[in-house]
Amino acid sequence: MQSQATYNYKVVRQFAVMTVIWGIVGMLVGVIIAAQLVWPELNVVEWLSYGRLRPLHTNAVIFAFGGCALFATSYFAVQRTSHAPLFAPGLAAFTFWGWQLIIVLAALSLPLGFTSGKEYAELEWPIDILITVVWVSYAVVFFGTLMKRKVPHIYVANWFFGGFILTVAVLHLVNSAAVPVLSAGMLTPKSYSAYAGVQDAMVQWWYGHNAVGFFLTAGFLGMMYYFVPKQAGRPVYSYRLSVVHFWALVFTYMWAGPHHLHYTALPDWTQSVGMIFSLILLAPSWGGMINGIMTLSGAWHKLRDDPILKFMITSLSFYGMSTFEGPMMSIKTVNALSHYTDWTVGHVHSGALGWVAMISIGCIYYLLPRLFGKPEMHSKKLIEAHFWIATIGIVLYIASMWIAGVMQGLMWRATNVDGTLTYSFVESVKATYPFWTIRLLGGLLFLVGMIIMAYNMFLTMAGGKAVNAPVLAPAAAH
Repeated sequence: MQSQATYNYKVVRQFAVMTVIWGIVGMLVGVIIAAQLVWPELNVVEWLSYGRLRPLHTNAVIFAFGGCALFATSYFAVQRTSHAPLFAPGLAAFTFWGWQLIIVLAALSLPLGFTSGKEYAELEWPIDILITVVWVSYAVVFFGTLMKRKVPHIYVANWFFGGFILTVAVLHLVNSAAVPVLSAGMLTPKSYSAYAGVQDAMVQWWYGHNAVGFFLTAGFLGMMYYFVPKQAGRPVYSYRLSVVHFWALVFTYMWAGPHHLHYTALPDWTQSVGMIFSLILLAPSWGGMINGIMTLSGAWHKLRDDPILKFMITSLSFYGMSTFEGPMMSIKTVNALSHYTDWTVGHVHSGALGWVAMISIGCIYYLLPRLFGKPEMHSKKLIEAHFWIATIGIVLYIASMWIAGVMQGLMWRATNVDGTLTYSFVESVKATYPFWTIRLLGGLLFLVGMIIMAYNMFLTMAGGKAVNAPVLAPAAAH
């Protein structure tokens, strides 16, 4: 029997649509800064220069595109698995509008030069306070819904979503602690970190790598554990492995940050701890990847004609590759070659485009028809085209950056017989130009894919109407 109550799909719809829109904006800025490296003359005005737009690009892709995808999918999954509508719907609506305001403020403040100078935490203190308020509201809605659940267990996807929400809150509060600047008797949108020197660097990379670990990994693994089984029509391959995967990931990721600080003033033992835990991370990461891919056991044939499933399974392949590459790059001797080169950029984008964007796109394609009362997306052929354009774009991007990165590392450390450097820095930049051009082409293809998605989305919305599905009663115990 179905209850008359309905799931709150309104906020899911809003976040799902904005995921696609912010995805286009963020990736367009990415294409612009890639073009600025190929053609430096495009750095015309200071507020649209590479230095200002680059943090805008990272924030737009991670927090606007990725953030909206996480809100949409977590709100959908927690309702469906709890058999209960969202707790505090007014607060859920606030999280949507509050998050959009944060994104707009970031898009205004970063080009104007207001930045704390911390990777992934560039936004200044007034916006940081707003982030805290919205995030606490998000936690209340999510965990409140879990408290209302009509089933005794908490589905594994919600473990990952819950872990991501709590950890990101702690990371944000600790790393963003700062002293606002007083100017002419007024507070300005400028601040100085509460930490100094090596401590500041350590706290920053504890935050920075765990932004990757919890925002860009744990949250999106929550998506994987709910949507891949749904799309495949199969149960999760191993529930036991999913539990082990969760706890191993949570306990291990926390310690990996110092691998960003090899060969710095950070104590050597701390660097080694970061490296060791990064290497250990390979095991839980690949456990999750195997669990996701093996969910297709008995349903591999579905990959032939289901482009949404192609997105999801390809994303898991990139997740596996990125989480192999990361631990390898954390080894000190490898890091000596790779650090500060485009190899790092390639690694980040194999995770950001290959894993984060591909799983998000697959999940949004799953959601949109259900949110607008349609049996499927407007065009399956357009999803297929999007998949191949995006995949080719990613391969061009990361392959060019790998080659460029290794070349840069080798050129920088090459010495003559007398001990002088063989190449100047400018020569390494000149040698990189062809690869930057290929990177630009790869990014452009990915952007074209997102525009195709937006077109498909708007046609799906045009032919449908907003619906809220009735809350399902839990299945009888079996």
